[in-house]
Amino acid sequence: MSDAPNIVDGHGTDSNHPLGPELLEVTEQLRRLIELTVRTAASPDALATASKALAKVETVLAENLPPWSPSVGLMPGPNLNPNDYFPFSPVIGRYNPLSGPAEFEAKDGIVTGRANLGAAYEGPPGCVHGGVIAEIFDELLGVANISAGAGAMTGTLTIIYRSPTPLYTELTLAAHTISIDGRKVNTTGTLYAGDRLCAEAQGIFILVSGAGFVEHAINHGGPSK
Repeated sequence: MSDAPNIVDGHGTDSNHPLGPELLEVTEQLRRLIELTVRTAASPDALATASKALAKVETVLAENLPPWSPSVGLMPGPNLNPNDYFPFSPVIGRYNPLSGPAEFEAKDGIVTGRANLGAAYEGPPGCVHGGVIAEIFDELLGVANISAGAGAMTGTLTIIYRSPTPLYTELTLAAHTISIDGRKVNTTGTLYAGDRLCAEAQGIFILVSGAGFVEHAINHGGPSK
């Protein structure tokens, strides 16, 4: 009997990860809490009160924690909805509070995106952290490859930072697969704040077997016992 997740319509949805409006609301609340925690000036007493309330939430979630299993589908399509395809992605997952409010769209081999990142993603004063920009590009270019029918693992990712990327600003992104040479997939992307180019990315990705990757994830991934 396989331990692989039940993949439905390209999503890693299964009984262990019940997607729906209730989980989405919890995720959005946690995302707001991350922003508030980074920016708060609450007193020690207020923080102690908040901690007790959050401990109750932690208990509720911990009581319903199944064994870990991969939660990402591996069935590519040219016009997939990336945010739904990767529901628990730390970059664009609708159900992962670590992800920023970023929306990707894949159509006809081109992936475009929008993001607006707050204080939790700050690097230089008032600007998005360069590492956050790199992970967004990694996801963006990876989705472009999946949309092109060439889902692959990152080999190298080169980021050229052209100008500071501001916080609390509508950012636009785009990426597409340039070429496939054997197992190597060459992909490029851009990030703009308005008309200003903030960063460019060039990636070389390596084609892998989907079934082999799931097997590796199950046998070598997951939390320590």
